[in-house]
Amino acid sequence: MKSKVAISHNALIENAIIESCGLLGDLSALFMGKHVAIKPNDTWASPSDLTACTQADTVRAVIRYVKRFNPSDITISGGSGAAETSDVFHYLGIDKVIEEERVNFFDHNKGPFQAVELDYGPMHEVMINPHILEYDTIISLAQHKVHSSAMVTLSMKNIALSFPGADYYGHPRESYLHQHSMFKNLQRFITGMCKRFMIDLAIINGHPAMTGRGPVGGNTFESELVISSLDFVAADFIGAEILDIKDVDHIIEAGKIGLGNADYDSIDIAGIPLCEARKIFSFKNDSLKGEF
Repeated sequence: MKSKVAISHNALIENAIIESCGLLGDLSALFMGKHVAIKPNDTWASPSDLTACTQADTVRAVIRYVKRFNPSDITISGGSGAAETSDVFHYLGIDKVIEEERVNFFDHNKGPFQAVELDYGPMHEVMINPHILEYDTIISLAQHKVHSSAMVTLSMKNIALSFPGADYYGHPRESYLHQHSMFKNLQRFITGMCKRFMIDLAIINGHPAMTGRGPVGGNTFESELVISSLDFVAADFIGAEILDIKDVDHIIEAGKIGLGNADYDSIDIAGIPLCEARKIFSFKNDSLKGEF
């Protein structure tokens, strides 16, 4: 069965979110009466550099979109990899959005922690805050950017390296407060985490996008593109194609084990054609990088 991936192009992030998600059809069953978790990219930020993370207006746009469907709860679920989540949210202004929109905030880097089994990848279990298991619907709200070790940091990476509790493993998780093997085979770890913690809606946005190097310190620019899909593997496959990064192992592996589709023949594009999205992204990258 083919997967639908929607691509929108709009300078206003709220309109881009609405257009892209709207192309996926009726999403009411995903949200109505459900506890919806929105996981933004919150890897690291400082008062002088906000470019590596999901912006506050993007978070607000997704909250307002989900509210249309009368969910029982909305939680902005954060787990910064290299800083304290509350600090990152404060620098970005996401804390104000949470307060103004009257939704919940949860820092899944904090304890208590419990072991959850993984049946794929280099680790047999991962330590998480069990509150994560209470979410009915998970939205991975990712940035469209590159990553030095994972190749890309799209919807899958946004979940896989955030859900493991950083107060247990360390800030960043490479610091080994407790021994683990996440980075023994990072690509397989990402796939294994997404097999256990399935993403219900992937939203990848270019406000800002990042090329060159990442996940921090690369060339940032406004691509004005939003990619969305109910198939997170397909969303990441298209996101990587627009970045012009081929054969990302965790995406290909996820396709092979049936988590989603990772090939052109199994994906239908709605909205902006892929060839046009590539041209837009390339033009914006060349002309606007460093201007975010």
